[in-house]
Amino acid sequence: MRTASDRSSSATRRPVVERARTVLRRARAVLGRARAAQRRRDANRSPTARALTGLVCLVAGLLVVVSAVNARGTDLRPGRNTDLVSLVQSQSRHNADLARQVDDVRSQVDARSAAENSGSGLQRQLDATAAAAGYSAVSGPAVTVTLDDAPESVAADGVDPDLLVVHQQDIQGVVNVLWAGGAEAMTVQGQRVISTTGVKCVGNTVVLHGIPYAPPYVISAIGDPARLRGALDDSRSVQIYRQYVAAYGLVYTQESVRRAQFPAHQGSLDLQHARPLGSGGGSGADGTGTPR
Repeated sequence: MRTASDRSSSATRRPVVERARTVLRRARAVLGRARAAQRRRDANRSPTARALTGLVCLVAGLLVVVSAVNARGTDLRPGRNTDLVSLVQSQSRHNADLARQVDDVRSQVDARSAAENSGSGLQRQLDATAAAAGYSAVSGPAVTVTLDDAPESVAADGVDPDLLVVHQQDIQGVVNVLWAGGAEAMTVQGQRVISTTGVKCVGNTVVLHGIPYAPPYVISAIGDPARLRGALDDSRSVQIYRQYVAAYGLVYTQESVRRAQFPAHQGSLDLQHARPLGSGGGSGADGTGTPR
């Protein structure tokens, strides 16, 4: 037996059901008109047009499939910066491989030279010359200086970005001060510094012996720690850099090490962009003695 509440609930649902049926009828009518319009358009199209449409869809699908297979989950159109980064990394690995090959060949030459000159004073002279040229590993007390860019958090509006990064001249300044302070051997980023070493700034990296390095830059020198620290403290160029450290948040740290191990230089001693005086043809590239 239905109660009054059941009758009330049924009466409430009837308008909702009627509205749903009305919406459904309207939707069916709209779909019917859409189908009729599509049939009229298809009737007006020629068989050639329909065939061309299907061909275009087929070619588009084929292109999508070929692109997906070739991409293998990677970007088919990498940016120019990505290409440059890959090129630099590849060339750096190649330079490092060549340096190792040169070091291996030099070790073989040194071994044969030592065997041929054993018992004579020539080997002692050769060893002394190699040590002076940086071709022998050394150890001793050292002073290490670390330079780094300012953190991004301290970058302020209106500040020249060049003031917030370590430059080539900053590294060269520390290197020159350490040499002047009596350094006996030196490394930058773990690479031995010799007479032909050049520090070159390329973009936001520093290139040393053909290998790019990003900050922080670590400069270490073997020598009398007290003299080395005194030279750094008295240097005008280092004082100016430390003013930028205080003003803009660049990094300068200095520490003494009781015993540091420096590797021998790996690479060639040949000059690539200069010629020693008296080597013939003068100091100029054109042989006239006048630099260009």
